Formats: sequence, C-alpha cells, structure tokens
Amino acid sequence: MATDITVPTLGESVSEASVIQWFKKVGDSVAKDEPLVELETDKVTIEVPSPVAGAMAEIIADSGADVEVGALLCRIDEGATGSDSKKEDAPKAEAAPEPAKEEKKPAPESKSEAKPAATTSNETLSPAVAKMVAENDLDASKIPASGPKGNLTKEDVQNFMKSGGSATPAPAKAAAPAAAVGGTKPATPTYEALPERTPDPRGEEHVKMSKLRKVIATRLKEAQNTAAMLTTFNEIDMGPMMEVRNNYKDRFEKKHSVKLGFMSFFVKAAVVALKELPAVNGEIYGDQIIYKNYYDIGIAVGTPSGLVVPVLRDADKKSFAEIEGSIADFGRRARDGKLSMAEMQGGSFTITNGGVFGSLLSTPIINPPQSGILGMHKIQKRPIVNSDGEIVVGNMMYVAHSYDHRIIDGREAVTFLVRIKELLEDPARLLIDV
Repeated sequence: MATDITVPTLGESVSEASVIQWFKKVGDSVAKDEPLVELETDKVTIEVPSPVAGAMAEIIADSGADVEVGALLCRIDEGATGSDSKKEDAPKAEAAPEPAKEEKKPAPESKSEAKPAATTSNETLSPAVAKMVAENDLDASKIPASGPKGNLTKEDVQNFMKSGGSATPAPAKAAAPAAAVGGTKPATPTYEALPERTPDPRGEEHVKMSKLRKVIATRLKEAQNTAAMLTTFNEIDMGPMMEVRNNYKDRFEKKHSVKLGFMSFFVKAAVVALKELPAVNGEIYGDQIIYKNYYDIGIAVGTPSGLVVPVLRDADKKSFAEIEGSIADFGRRARDGKLSMAEMQGGSFTITNGGVFGSLLSTPIINPPQSGILGMHKIQKRPIVNSDGEIVVGNMMYVAHSYDHRIIDGREAVTFLVRIKELLEDPARLLIDV
C-alpha cells in the first residue's frame, strides 16, 4: 500500500518551504520515523520523518523545489523491502519515476494555458511564484517551466524577465514592506532579478541565499525602516555578580545539573525592569499600543545558518536553574537545527549577547514587532573610581538598549537600562525585590 508523505504544518504565517536534500533515493528501504527529507522555511530547517516502514516508491518534489504546506513530497510503499542505496540500484531507481513524470507533465501545462486566473490558484502556482507573477503583470502560460511535474519556479520567472519578458514595475516592489508597518507580520522578502554576474577569475563562490538568510535580511531592514530606533548605553560593574557566581556555581551545577551563567541574571533583571516600565514590553499594532502582562524573553542564538531567536515563555515564573537549563537547551538545538516553529514565535522583549564573540560595543537591532532589545557585551578589566573615590580595576561590561522611540520615550529607555544596572551591580536586589 502506498503512503503519501506531504509537507507538514510549518507554523503560523509560514506557508512554503524549500526542499534542501533527500536522505533516501527511489527504491531505498525506509524505517519508521527515519528522516526522509530536509526542508527549509524562512525561520527553521526541519526534517520530515516517515510514518511507516517500507521502501521509497516515488519522489515527487526534487531538491531545490519550493513546496506548499500539504503538498506531496514522496510516496512510501508500506511493508515493501527496499535496497540500501547500492550503486547498482541507482539506474533502476532513477528509471522508475521517469514514465510517471512524463505522463503527468501535461496536467500542469493544460492548467497554465487557461492562465489569467492561475495566479490565484494554489494548485498551479506556489504562493511565492503567484505573488511574483502578479506583481510583474505576467502571463504564466508564456513562461517556460523547469520545476518538478512541470511546475513554475521563482527562477523561471526571474529568467523570463531577464530575457526581456517584462519589466518589473517599481511601485509594486515598494509596496511589499508597507504591509508590515505597525503590524506583527514581516513583509514577504522580494529580491530583484539582476543580470548574471561573471565571477572574478581570481576566485569567487556564488551561493543562493537561503530562506532563513533572506528573512533575516528583510526583518532587520524592516525594523530600520519602520521603527524610530535609538540606542542608549551604560556600563555595568560585573564584579559583584561574578563573585556570587564563583561562590555558588559548583553547588548550583551539582544540584541542578546545569551551569550557572550570567544570562539568567540578565533575564531576571530585565523582567523586573519590564514590569516597572511596561512600554518597553509593549508593541505598536496599527494605531494601537499593546501592553503585555506576560514576559516572554527572546534569546538571540547564532547558528551556522544565521541568527535565530527562541523564546523563553513566562520568564517571570522561572527559577535561575530553569532559565539556565532552557537557554542551554536552546543553544544545543539551534546549532543542530532542531528548534520548532512554535519556540521562535512571539516574544515581548529580546536579549542578545555579542560578548560571546568578543564584541565590546554594538547597537542591536530591534526584533519586530517588539519595541526593545538589550545588548550584552564582553567583560573587560578597566580602571574605575569606586564609591570611596579610589581608582580600582573593575570587571566592566557595556550594555546597550535599542528601543522604538514611537512608543518608548528617552526617559523610559534610560531608566530601564539604569534599573538593570542597579540590579546587576547588587544581585541581592533580585532576591528581595527592591
């Protein structure tokens, strides 16, 4: 019995993914729950496992194809015995699907011939391709298709325009980011089709941007274009916090099986400051300001694929050990590409630590639609004047608070950062809530 494997639900506002690589070939044996294919969305990379044991009967979506939620990826012949990817099986495996591909090719083409309405049909065009076709006022039936099953891809549309098929209207492109102004969803990333660039003979590598990298670029630019973003700075004497950590880190790790770091102190301090200054925890939605009575703190994590921001839900209700455990888990799974979509949605405030890479000072960019982000930096020994007027060596960290001036006034932004400084330079305040 053939079992259809389709694109799973990818999360709120995510309707499309790209096929990165197949782990199996046609004819290969498949175990239950074994990964079949890797998909990449504009937020995460996920693996699609097989719900049954059997053999790979047919691969529908080739590597590099864009697929919608619910689209057919492949078929598994449940209960069948397959091969183990031996070389001699490769020609047979490749030959098997060919007749089916040739047989099915006319179906998409016949749909595209009646094409004026095809730009709104999910059966014919993926959302991204339909958007590109509509924005550039093209007739999809006239564009040569190279995708699987004769489907039209974004590259087909770009190549068609480069060959003189149509000019790209500037107003349509400019309108895309405007939909996100004051809202909670980023604009769909769009990139102009540029002429082919000849590689420099001294050596260049041209690599197509991933969906994740495109959405990072789009969201960061959106934040700059939409928010009235300013940054205020301060410095924190980390000596008292370092003393507390050194005194208790061994007992803390022994009891909770997780290391005591600085991030839990910053999360706790941020929650206290957010409660006192609710605008920093709010967001602008159209002509409304939303003040949030929950404290979901995004923790920025760098990965080989790009920056991701998993969210620590209800941080105000978590202990130091729970915060440290969650952050360590986020870091591990982010590097392995195992974070779920739900873990990276929402968030009311973000903390990013450039200090782990050696950054001494930076201006972090707001993670929209949030209104503020706290930047941590490298701890550096510097001469300071203590309360007795003596020059001593301090373990100092510059901190930065970038904020949206449309909702947060300068007084609130500075007060927020000063409050964090007070709490961290005297960590006992976090315990007795003063």
